[in-house]
Amino acid sequence: MQHQICGIYAGAARRVTGAPAYTAPAMPKVCHVCNKGPAFGQSRSHSRVATKRRFDPNLQRVRVDVAGAPRRVYVCTRCLKAGKVTKA
Repeated sequence: MQHQICGIYAGAARRVTGAPAYTAPAMPKVCHVCNKGPAFGQSRSHSRVATKRRFDPNLQRVRVDVAGAPRRVYVCTRCLKAGKVTKA
């Protein structure tokens, strides 16, 4: 059952026609070396109300030798400091 507002369905009031807007490819939130990704948790306010949040890894875009060829990849700072990658 759908709700009616002034004789029309609620979802049909705004329809966008035409070509969809350009969207850039999504940036990966994953380290190329260790596959560390985002962790999920909760923010706690003073009154202990919990809201969901996301802990993203500290990723840096660096030029790295991948299979002998230079490539730009995202690497977390822990892997950079540990020397797990060879920069191009």
